[in-house]
Amino acid sequence: MELTQKSIYNVIKYFKGKVFDINILKNFMESPYQTPFSRAVLTGLFIGIASCILCIAYNIFFRQSTGFPLSDYINVSSLIFAVNLLFFALGILYYVLIRYMKKGEGIYIALLLAATVYFAVKAWTLHRSGDPVLNSEFHELFGPMVLLMGCCAAIGIPYCYHNRKFQEEVI
Repeated sequence: MELTQKSIYNVIKYFKGKVFDINILKNFMESPYQTPFSRAVLTGLFIGIASCILCIAYNIFFRQSTGFPLSDYINVSSLIFAVNLLFFALGILYYVLIRYMKKGEGIYIALLLAATVYFAVKAWTLHRSGDPVLNSEFHELFGPMVLLMGCCAAIGIPYCYHNRKFQEEVI
């Protein structure tokens, strides 16, 4: 059903003076433009925003509890930009895999879990500073963030993509 000003006006006219029920209006407000691609990208962005908030919270907590001073690479600005851009790309990757491969969702999850393990190992072996204490603290900051983002991407995107309530209420 196409939404026009006349149809919205008729709905408002019908409900004027009656008890307003939002569930009845859902049929009128559903978008005919929702596609599997837009669902995948928007789900990826939503999970990316949630992951970004968790990473920022962990960053603040870690820095306050340890006094870690190095913020050249991991700071609020870089987290907001990098995490959301990454999850946008992961939403597109998820769509491509589920659309064009027979077992695309399983491949996506396996690929993301393998990438998470690989990048977590790399995060724990990076050499950030000549000071061993700062280097160790950097590993403790960056490693859990990689694990958090990887788990959110590997599990959160497929789960929310198929969750009907998430699609109806959030997307």
